[in-house]
Amino acid sequence: MKPWSSHARRYIAAFAVVLLALPAIATGELPDRLEPLFGRGGGSSPTVVTESVVFTPAGWPVPLAGDLYLPASASESSRLTPVVLVLHGGAWRQGDKSSVTDLGRALADRGYAAFAINYRFAPQSPYPAQLRDMQESVRWLQAHAGEHRLDMDRFALWGYSSGGYLAVLLAVQPASDLPPVRAVVAGGAPTDLRAAEAADAESVREFLGGTRAELPALYDQASPITHVRSGLPPFFLYHGRADTQVPPAQSENLARALRSAGVPVELVLLEGLDHEGAATAAGLRPQALNFLDRYLSSGGEGLPGYLPERMPGQLPAPLPQDVPPEMPVPTLPEESEGEDMLDRLRQGVPSR
Repeated sequence: MKPWSSHARRYIAAFAVVLLALPAIATGELPDRLEPLFGRGGGSSPTVVTESVVFTPAGWPVPLAGDLYLPASASESSRLTPVVLVLHGGAWRQGDKSSVTDLGRALADRGYAAFAINYRFAPQSPYPAQLRDMQESVRWLQAHAGEHRLDMDRFALWGYSSGGYLAVLLAVQPASDLPPVRAVVAGGAPTDLRAAEAADAESVREFLGGTRAELPALYDQASPITHVRSGLPPFFLYHGRADTQVPPAQSENLARALRSAGVPVELVLLEGLDHEGAATAAGLRPQALNFLDRYLSSGGEGLPGYLPERMPGQLPAPLPQDVPPEMPVPTLPEESEGEDMLDRLRQGVPSR
């Protein structure tokens, strides 16, 4: 019997690689050594990255930048590209957009434009500085949508930990001049800063500029769960069941409040994973990407039904009975008056 030729051996080796890679291809979790062969995240187009784009206007307290990830095919496609704002974690006092590079590339490989931004940190810049920074980044995207062929009518948010909090916080803002959020992915996010485990944390005190005893109304206003109401976009929440840094009850209670308000929500609780483990859980990213596909894809099932059901200036509805607030739900201030009101809250001066 003649030995197999070198060509036959190469064909057999290639076939074996494909067989071994099939499970990973199905989940989107390819080992790095196989990525050049199959791509990552279900796509095959290379990513175009524009780094450190300054999105803040002249005169902003601190110049801030973001990294823009675009599918290479975006400039050639007849369709506009849906957009995801990506928010890094770090307890509101540290971190960088570079920590979410892999996510930015995965989103672009999936066909999304991703804008990963930096924002100001506490305690030098307490709440709501981070909210204002996010809003300014969205204005930049809106202003440059034509240049980059961005579809701001298909706009989503993705963040983990304090970045997840910021994603939820931006999603629950009243309607404004900004494009409406169509979907939110948030993992390990503290969403009720009034809860004992959050209110007692040093990072939360720095973020809000004082203790809950000193600033009870501000803790209410800064807690996204107090602003849950009908008409919000769909949410994909995930959390490690073994998370002691941000207890899973934070996501469970938010999911319960969203469901009670009639807002579509998916909650994934990851068995045996702590805060760090849930951030990189295998198989989680494909689920979240599938969620975005459902609500952001052209003609997706969720898009027509999730136009904002609120008018500018409309007050948030009260929370459902199963998650009662300890104080009346606060009104989110307009930017023009918000800074003055927050200064008064921190100084203990009654609002006008």
